[in-house]
Amino acid sequence: MVPQQPEPPDGRSAPPRTAPHASEATRLLCAGTYLDETYRHTVIEELYVHDERLVAPSFGFDAARVLAHALRAQRLDVSWAAAILALWIVSLPLTHRLSLLYLMPVVVTFLAAKVRGSSSRPYRRYVAWTMRLYARFSAVFAVLTPYAIGTRDDELLANTEAFWDVLVIPRLIFADGLYEITRLQAWIALALPLVVALTVGLQRHQVSRALAGELSRTRFPDAAADPAERTTEGSRFHHLRDRIRIEQRAGLVMYRADRPFCGAGTPYDTWSLSVELRPRTDLGIPPLPLDNQTVLDRIQPLLEALREPATARTPQGAAAVRDRLRHLQIDECVFLPVDGLPGRQYAPYGSGQFEQHRARAVEEGGETRRHFLRVQVGGWEEELVTTVFVRVHTQGGMLMLEVAPHVLRPVRPQFREADRLAHDYLHANSLGKAVRALSRVPHTAGRSVVTVWRTLTLLGRLASHGSGRAMPDGPAVSVRELGSDDEASLFQEMDHQRYLKTIQDRVANGVRRALSEAGYRTEEFEQKIINVSNGGVLIEQASGAFAFGEHSVANNQEAGSSEGTDSGSG
Repeated sequence: MVPQQPEPPDGRSAPPRTAPHASEATRLLCAGTYLDETYRHTVIEELYVHDERLVAPSFGFDAARVLAHALRAQRLDVSWAAAILALWIVSLPLTHRLSLLYLMPVVVTFLAAKVRGSSSRPYRRYVAWTMRLYARFSAVFAVLTPYAIGTRDDELLANTEAFWDVLVIPRLIFADGLYEITRLQAWIALALPLVVALTVGLQRHQVSRALAGELSRTRFPDAAADPAERTTEGSRFHHLRDRIRIEQRAGLVMYRADRPFCGAGTPYDTWSLSVELRPRTDLGIPPLPLDNQTVLDRIQPLLEALREPATARTPQGAAAVRDRLRHLQIDECVFLPVDGLPGRQYAPYGSGQFEQHRARAVEEGGETRRHFLRVQVGGWEEELVTTVFVRVHTQGGMLMLEVAPHVLRPVRPQFREADRLAHDYLHANSLGKAVRALSRVPHTAGRSVVTVWRTLTLLGRLASHGSGRAMPDGPAVSVRELGSDDEASLFQEMDHQRYLKTIQDRVANGVRRALSEAGYRTEEFEQKIINVSNGGVLIEQASGAFAFGEHSVANNQEAGSSEGTDSGSG
């Protein structure tokens, strides 16, 4: 059954668009902070530790809400890791160091993974398999040893002690052998894996409850009730949250020189072309002046028309059209280098500052301060975001058109599986949960050490880094790009191609109309735009033009002919 979709108030209005803070992309990225420790640490590092870095533009999601959940997930994870680590530490004196035997399977399994690595050599696979097999035997004997001591089964104890003697473990850990350990200490050691498994199960249950609760599809849109933002206290977080929510939606983009389009996704067939502004001779009047703003003003209405349903004859028919182009966003943005800014708080996001920069940048054609028309379509619940940056520059009787498409692909499959993982765990029977928890016990000691160490390192960098003292910097990474998959489904790729080609055709049509209405010839532009749109590469020389690409054809006519220009078409 298809979920009922809300109807717009009239046929001309587009269906309501989900706010970025409540989008599906935001929800899945927040869930990812609970599922991927590396991703969570990167989010905290970029948005919380490096408070001198301005945030990358956030297309279709809210980076501040992702940070809130990353900090909450980190607190939960380090709390459980500290509790598990404390159990192992406390067990050492209570068991007369007998619990150290449990670490043998962990160490051997870790070394087996290092030996195997990513190599396909048979001998390495065989050595790793042998080590994993030995680790399993070690785990069995690590359980049988305290059981034999607790039950005073001398024969079983002798066999287990013989097994450990191979590695000289009893003589290194227990000076007088295993017989000096009391029954109580043995039973405590035997109960340790069960207690650790219970802790692991409780941690998994809490994470699953969070994924199925506040991060569920029904509850997540209510940001006011989100416990991540309500429980994340501290002036630093609130200050950074406010800064992020200003910067991520601003028309001014403060960038680093090495990654100016950080946050927009993967570049996709960036191209540019130039044509000479040649007046038409059949009009009998001189051409009108043609500046950058005039061309952009001609492009924008054509792009805005893409929001209107093409075939709907009634308001009811228009309301039924759910094409994502109805949510097409068109705005202007100005890219500014962050170099020379005295502090992050001095970034020009104040009232009226964007208009001042836009007015100066649109015609100046500068190298570092650049003006773009930004056209964007957010599809698949903002998981597939197509952004096209358009720049027009007229100089010296030439018109230059630059088009830089980018695509943000869907969120990682692991993050998209968050609902399924939470549901499967919460609805599993007790036996299944117990088996899962026990299977995780051999990994808990090492993972807890790593989690606590990484948290202490993070706090150390936070303390040494200071607050607001470092020189301002542009975004190093985008948390949205880090959470994206490398591929998209066939349907999603088809939609992306449709959005991109539709936008590019309208941009080209707008430029052609601007040239024609101002009294300039359009033949050269039309031929070159056909070449570029078909995937060819145009190389211009004084003697002619060459087109490379599938089914490309190069045409060359004398510059002085009545209709011809140097052109290529493919």
